[in-house]
Amino acid sequence: MEDPPDPITPHAAPIVDAEGHLTYIGDDGRRYVVALPPEADGDSVERVMANLRQGDALFQQIQDLCDLWIAKVSGSELERQAALSLLLTTLEVALDPDAGQL
Repeated sequence: MEDPPDPITPHAAPIVDAEGHLTYIGDDGRRYVVALPPEADGDSVERVMANLRQGDALFQQIQDLCDLWIAKVSGSELERQAALSLLLTTLEVALDPDAGQL
């Protein structure tokens, strides 16, 4: 059996799209639909969405701080895209203890 591909880091908070699917934009720029477990019912999905909505303001603050950091460290020696990659990689390693393990 083939190993599943590595997960894509979300670039923005998940949203419910026009078709009612929970989606997010990955750091690769592509749109992803979040697959819910088969046992998920409408009530549990609604609870997840409510929890995500409660975190919107905090997520926006985090995003604003990330934008400030990227603006501060990027320039002629470090391109913006490289600063973004460095930030995402550093956050992934800091927040996920298993991220750096192969």
